[in-house]
Amino acid sequence: MAKLTEFLKDVKTELSRVSWPTKKQTAQYTVVVILMSLAVAAFLTAWDSIFGFILNKLLLK
Repeated sequence: MAKLTEFLKDVKTELSRVSWPTKKQTAQYTVVVILMSLAVAAFLTAWDSIFGFILNKLLLK
């Protein structure tokens, strides 16, 4: 039990040293992540469609 107590004290100490982002930064980062996810999804969808079209033309002559 003493090890657990010591561990939790260490965790609290380390978390007090963390530089936490502000609410504004968190909102901005969230928007960036969503936009990048949508961009990657669109990119992969486009390539999938292109390759699907090419394969259909080659295999279904």
